[in-house]
Order: sequence, then structure tokens, then C-alpha cells
Amino acid sequence: MAQQHHEMTGTGTAAEATGEALAVHLQDQATEFLRSLRLHRESTTDAQGAEESLEAARALRRAARRIGAALHTFRPLLDPQWSAALRPELAWLSGTLAQEHAHAARLTRLLDALHRLSGPPSVPSPAPPLEAATTAVGRRSAGRNGGWAQHHLPGADDPGGTTRTLTVGAAKAAALLERQLTLARTRAHSTALQALGSSRFHAVADSIALLASEVPFSGAQHGLEQLAATAEADLAEAVEALPLGRAGHPYNAEALAHGLHAAESAPDAQDAPWLKVRSLLRLYRYAQEVVEGPASLEPRLRDASHALNVHREAAAAATAAAQAARTPRIAPATAYALGVLHADQRHEVEAARFAFQRAWQHETVGTA
Repeated sequence: MAQQHHEMTGTGTAAEATGEALAVHLQDQATEFLRSLRLHRESTTDAQGAEESLEAARALRRAARRIGAALHTFRPLLDPQWSAALRPELAWLSGTLAQEHAHAARLTRLLDALHRLSGPPSVPSPAPPLEAATTAVGRRSAGRNGGWAQHHLPGADDPGGTTRTLTVGAAKAAALLERQLTLARTRAHSTALQALGSSRFHAVADSIALLASEVPFSGAQHGLEQLAATAEADLAEAVEALPLGRAGHPYNAEALAHGLHAAESAPDAQDAPWLKVRSLLRLYRYAQEVVEGPASLEPRLRDASHALNVHREAAAAATAAAQAARTPRIAPATAYALGVLHADQRHEVEAARFAFQRAWQHETVGTA
């Protein structure tokens, strides 16, 4: 069937043209999936081979995401039983392969932020805002931290003391984060290797190999543009639910305070709508690749997507800092540094929301 799609000419029907475009996209991604899998299996065990293995895993994940997105957006055109069985398996694979890279990137982000925060400031910062920023994160561990909940931080009564406290705590906070996230990355690496050697993955790879030669269509007739427009409408509806008015102010203190309070009770409650928009934006971007080609994405959408990627990374980093601050028996200065780090990453979250708001509103005005 796939070969027939590739051999179609401009004299075919609109339905045939739709099938051809979707088949070409799915087959291209399936071929990339299989190529990346071969490279991953052929990689050596030395340092260069390890890097090649990681890059092959990333390419494998990218292909799996695009195939899964196409199965979701254009599901009326595809065999429903086949599509419904393969989509969750691709989501499982993509999520499993993403974890190792996510932990590594999170550690780099947090260590870079600690280095920036603990460096000598050009202008001394007053103590109260930093105390307030760290109070909510450390409350649960205060009983084990020598009285952090009472706000008697070493040297926190003056700006110089606050800086010294942060400098002293930053080194131990960095070591703690490195231990925790390196362990998490090692576990994620082992999980990914186990997944790639499992019968579950082999079944996915077999399905992708068949997809590279034949696309199982349902026989229904729907235009690709119509289905992509549905993805765009879902995205627009989700964006409408966002507090874009509040996100119109960078470093929103109200949202920051809410984020600190939510660190213990529901750390992802306020981030969930933004993460949903990120997923829907990615689906729409991939749909546009099918309809108009990979180079068709407008710069404004690319900027909005980048802002939401930063949003997700900063939110996850803030959660990691908050979790590290709850480690039993850590020194008050370490907990203080982790609290400041948490507040800093929540500021990054708010800055990313502001950047998305500007990109999205710019797109809306330009469209109008």
C-alpha cells in the first residue's frame, strides 16, 4: 500500500493525495526510527560510543513522538484498532527514553543556577525576600534543620550574612543535588536499557517495521487540513484557559508565592494547564509538518514552543530543589540555599510564561 502511495501522481483524487502525504510522513518517521535503533545497537562501549548511543536514543524518541502524534491527530484516516494499540506503546517508549536526558539537563540547570546565585552580587540583596522565598519550601524539614521554620538563619539579619549563608550552603546543596540526580539518571539509564531489550519494545519495533512498508488506512475520507485545524482549535481552547493576563507581568510575585505554597501540597497544580498547552502545541506543530512540511513552522510558534519547554524544565527543576530541601538531617545553610534555588526556578517559570504570552499574543495580532 505504501509503495502505491509513493507512486501516485498529481492525477489522483483528493483522498489519494491525503493518503499519500500521511503515508510519506509516517514511513519517513518509521525509517528514522529503525535507523536510530540500528545505530543504538551498533554503538560501542567507549566514551564516543556512549555519546552516539545517547544521540541515537534521542533520535529514536523523536521519531516515536512524531509517529504517535500523527496517529493521534489523523486517527480517523487510520485503522482504529492498529492505531489504538500502537499509540500508548509509543508514549511509553518515548517517556522511558526521555528520563535519562531529563535528569542530566535538570542537574545542569540547577548547578548553573546555584553558581549564579552564590556568586558575589554587584548589589547586596536584602534578607527578608530571600527568607520569605525559602520559608514554605523548608517548613516540612524545619524540625530537622535546626530551627529554619523560626527564620533564625545563620547571619540572615544582615545582607552580608545572607550572602555568606547562601555561599556556604550552595556547595553542599550542589553536592546533594548531584548525588540525587546522578542516581536518578543512572536508574533511568538502566530502565531505558531494560526497555529496549524487552519483548514489549520488540513488539513496538515490529509494528514500526511493518509501518515502514505499509500504512494501514481506515478507508475514511478526511482532509489533512481539516484534522490539523481541529488540533489548532484544541490548542486555542487550552490557551484561552490560561491566566495570560497575569502572565503578562514578568516575575509575578503572586504566582511565585502560590508556587512556594504548592511545593508541599500540589507542586504541579498550577503548572498542569501550561503543560497541557505545551503538549497540544507540539501536536499542532507535528500536524503542520504533515500538512505543509517540516520547514513550515512560523517563528512565533517556534518561540512559543521554546518558552513552554523552558517552563517545563524550570518547573521540574524547582520541584527537584524542593524535594532535596526535605532531605533529613541537612544543615540549615544547605536547606536555605535549596530554598533560594527553588524560588529562583519558580521565577524562571514565571519568566517563561511571560515569554509565551508575548509570543502568543504577537501571533494572534499578526493573524488578525
